[in-house]
Amino acid sequence: MHHEPLTRADAPAPMRALIDSQPMTAFQWTAVAVCMALNMIDGFDVLVMAFTAASVSAEWKLGGAQLGMLLSAGLFGMAGGSLFVAPWADRIGRRPLVLMCLAVAGGGMILSAFAQSPGQLMALRVITGLGVGGILACSNVIASEYASRRWRGLAVSLQSTGYALGATIGGSIAVWLLTAHGWRSVFLFGGLATLAVMALVLWKLPESLDYLLTRSPSDAVLARVNRLAARLDVAPLKALPARPKAGAEASRSKVLALLAGASLRPTLLVWGSFFLTMFGFYFVMSWTPKLLAASGLSAQQGVTAGVLLSLGGIFGTALLGFLGARFRINRVLAVFMAVSAALLCVFVGGGNSLATYYVLAFLIGAFVNACVAGLYAIAPMVYGADVRVTGVGWGIGIGRIGAIVSPLVAGALIDAQWQPTQLYVGYGMAFVAAAVVVLLHRLQAPTAVASSATPSDPVGADAVA
Repeated sequence: MHHEPLTRADAPAPMRALIDSQPMTAFQWTAVAVCMALNMIDGFDVLVMAFTAASVSAEWKLGGAQLGMLLSAGLFGMAGGSLFVAPWADRIGRRPLVLMCLAVAGGGMILSAFAQSPGQLMALRVITGLGVGGILACSNVIASEYASRRWRGLAVSLQSTGYALGATIGGSIAVWLLTAHGWRSVFLFGGLATLAVMALVLWKLPESLDYLLTRSPSDAVLARVNRLAARLDVAPLKALPARPKAGAEASRSKVLALLAGASLRPTLLVWGSFFLTMFGFYFVMSWTPKLLAASGLSAQQGVTAGVLLSLGGIFGTALLGFLGARFRINRVLAVFMAVSAALLCVFVGGGNSLATYYVLAFLIGAFVNACVAGLYAIAPMVYGADVRVTGVGWGIGIGRIGAIVSPLVAGALIDAQWQPTQLYVGYGMAFVAAAVVVLLHRLQAPTAVASSATPSDPVGADAVA
């Protein structure tokens, strides 16, 4: 539906405030949908090596240590992409970096299909991960920046469902390809699908308005801003806002700016919440099928429970988004984290039938996936537009480190004779700690000004129209 452009009689309101105060347009929801497609690449890439591991291992006669390195290579690459590639989006723009990372990730997956040794495949998994890590940080920020205040939590949560969709749909296709054409076809499919998303981005994903409003004023930038303003149903600008004077703070590296002055506290909270949540999340997603089999279920029943974890994620992330549109997102997220911890504590010991295990697996998938989606919604609210992708990228990167550490810790605890029930209770405590950290966040709506500027009004239930 078309809405009349919003204006003020006395003086033009900041464009960001106008977008925040009006209903979402079809153009904005389309941008969120493209971000969801970008997130599907992450879901597929995380599982592609897990699905092909047995075939790869059989072809090259790999030992457990070599296979473990192949499984971890993609995560190492994703961490590097989030930490060191994503920050470039605050310098060259969100859209150019997404296109570059799609080319890297797609090319890496296609070349993986032709790898002739474990070393080659490992290097290509790292390269692919670098691209995926950059894409993930940008897609979350773009979804947040194109959403209005009321629907920001829902928009980011919906785009986060792309992970579960990519894992579920891509996994189903991977199973068929493995049977019909072998493991190399799975990588080839993933690479071609990733490159196809480049066409979707070129067609339907514009540059971020918040990013453009932080550029040095020029006629070309003003024209781009006003073309976007027309599609967003807000009044055009006569001139771009002046940028803050560059001083010692502005000349600092983007990463150092995250740890300077008033940015230090929120950055440490973002890092802590991402690390703890990813630490718990990757334990649940990686070890559940194996631990259920060790608890008496068959291997196939354990895999089915693993699939239900991903399916539950689609429901859970959407639910968190709808609740986040009505209540403060960090409070909703803290409740989801507490429920995740409670479900983990009863999971292995609380099931007295196969159906109970399946229901619990679905619910755990719903809540733990929503916890990750909630962090993606919160992180962009902490930073100004000039360092936003850097901040989100580093948060996700620190979370990936937690993901890498998580299965290693679980393996060590299993070697130390921990039982499945003890493991789930222990990892449940990570979600409890994350809930405490999340409640300490002071959330701000994304603004189009530099991070040193005065923050906008807090986002919460009182901001709902």
